[in-house]
Amino acid sequence: MASTTETARTASLNYVMTLGVAAMEGRGFYYPVDTAMGPNGRLYVLGRGHDGDQRGIQVCVMDVESEYYGVFGLAGEADGQFIWPAGIAIDREGFVYVSDEHLNRISVFDASGAFLAKWGSGGSAQGELDGPNGLAVDAEDRVLVVDHRNHRVQRFTRDGELLSSFGEEGDGPGQLNLPWGVAAASSGDVYVADWGNHRVQRFAAKGNFIATYGGPGDGDGQFHRPSSVAVDSDGFIYVADWGNERVQMLDPEGCFVAKTRGEATTSPWAQSFLDANVQEAEARSTADLDPDLAFLSGDVREESHHTQTYFWSPTSVKLDAKERLHVTDRNRHRIQVFQRS
Repeated sequence: MASTTETARTASLNYVMTLGVAAMEGRGFYYPVDTAMGPNGRLYVLGRGHDGDQRGIQVCVMDVESEYYGVFGLAGEADGQFIWPAGIAIDREGFVYVSDEHLNRISVFDASGAFLAKWGSGGSAQGELDGPNGLAVDAEDRVLVVDHRNHRVQRFTRDGELLSSFGEEGDGPGQLNLPWGVAAASSGDVYVADWGNHRVQRFAAKGNFIATYGGPGDGDGQFHRPSSVAVDSDGFIYVADWGNERVQMLDPEGCFVAKTRGEATTSPWAQSFLDANVQEAEARSTADLDPDLAFLSGDVREESHHTQTYFWSPTSVKLDAKERLHVTDRNRHRIQVFQRS
């Protein structure tokens, strides 16, 4: 199959590798929803499990060389446990933050996964949370929390003390509708995946509105339910265009540059599984992994469902220290990695 990456202007988004494998516990992911990069070079992959099935609710720790370091977190309401884990972020000292949109709290762990603290309570008053989702840590190690059903972003200290808040429900400039993902750029600006308004919005560090990028649709630079956003050191913007089953790259002014629907290959963990399960490997070798989908008439969700190289519900985009883009490919239980050039 030809590359699914399309390029405009002067930059491209190039496929690098695939990481992970489907597993309901231990080494692997089961419906992962977000990924965070630790200062130790490790990846912390947040598994949400599936509706009605709590297996896979955990954080799996690995690196880009597919070295496995273990898991932490379980399903439940006790300290260090999750019901609906939604977002994960790590500060410069290695403290790990996980949001839980059912329990309306943020759990804090050390780099090894030991539970340290929790904070947050349900409600709509300042400092309270209703469905906390995407998380980011700014240059001063303050924690940005997307307060999903309160249609705002709140900024806290590591200990959960409220510092500031911005956003309100609506579709005007600076207003939000069920926001999902958030990114803190090196400039101090904050980018929000405004899920319900099909756009990305940019704010100054203090919450003042700067710009809106995109709008509803499936054309270049348009979005359908964007779920996550990341910004590199040159100001290029990466968006998990969840509803359109793709990732888009915009330039620093918000103009479309490139897009990809995914180019996955077999990951090292998946290859290890196939090597150990000969019958599975034989079945895969004879399967049609690139079917003719003309009959679907451009239904991107069905195309993604039937084409194993494509994303199928990309929920998160995060950049590592080398500015490689890690796309959490939720329904295929893996991460696809890309690099801008």
